[in-house]
Amino acid sequence: MRRRDFIKGIAGTATAWPLVVRAQQRERMRRIGVLMNYASDDPEGQARLGLFFQKLQTLGWADGRTARIDVRWAADDPALFRQYASELVAVEPDVILASSSFSVAALQHVSRSVPIVFTGVADPVGAGFVESLGRPGESTTGFALFEYSIAAKWLELLKEVAPDIVRVGVLRDPTVAAGIGQFAAIQAVGPRAIDLSVMDIRDAGAIERAVAAFARGSNGGLVVTASLFGANHPSFIATLPTRFKLPAIFPFRYYTGAGGLLSYGPDGASPFDLAANYVNRILNGEKPADLPVQVPSKYELVINLKTAKALGISVPPSLLARADEVIE
Repeated sequence: MRRRDFIKGIAGTATAWPLVVRAQQRERMRRIGVLMNYASDDPEGQARLGLFFQKLQTLGWADGRTARIDVRWAADDPALFRQYASELVAVEPDVILASSSFSVAALQHVSRSVPIVFTGVADPVGAGFVESLGRPGESTTGFALFEYSIAAKWLELLKEVAPDIVRVGVLRDPTVAAGIGQFAAIQAVGPRAIDLSVMDIRDAGAIERAVAAFARGSNGGLVVTASLFGANHPSFIATLPTRFKLPAIFPFRYYTGAGGLLSYGPDGASPFDLAANYVNRILNGEKPADLPVQVPSKYELVINLKTAKALGISVPPSLLARADEVIE
């Protein structure tokens, strides 16, 4: 072989080599882990995971063909979060989708190097999951649930639908930073004419006793903040205030769908679609550190008129006109 032909051959091989490597990476069966904060038979959890799977497929990642997807459903059981986090990390996935703060905490306890894309985390910085929203850090990024400033809107809307309210009970989860932070934000914006009190979300019995005691007073209402218990027991949380004749506002639409009076919050399902994009980018070589944490850009107001009627509340026409959805 002549020297010129040899050099041309080497050059051609060098040019083609990165393309061959990328093709091999794409052809290799990739492994994706999923740790959900719902029970396996929960319709809301199934719908959200379905969006994630659907988007992944459009991006070329089909379960069983181009990727193997391992799903675990921990519901609201702390022991299961720890167990499933260990199981998922043990199979050495390329990336893990983590739904909720509990999922992220359990996974980071096991490994700080496996790439994680989260959804449903109210305060990723305060919880220590990321360094900042713009520069999340080495291995974890995702989609924050909402900004704390939304707490001002919850109180404003509750007062608008029930102007006589002078006492507001705030249901929060004290075991996570977000639960404490949301109550602090409500305290910061609450007018002096409103008497604020806190009720911890622990178990059904404790919540019912706390709400029953609060309802013995007059002119009261409830603000329900995001919690793992609420996500897994939406019907119980949504209908409890109505049983005690208390107007209440909730952070997500599925509460009003289950009988709650009104909700104001982000679409909880869309981050699963967006998370699939981040998972795809990581599978194609990008680093979580280069993918900023995103916050919702749109919030939805949903009003349940059937519940309003049961409470004897006449919803102001101005509020109905601003609603994104009215359940009749």
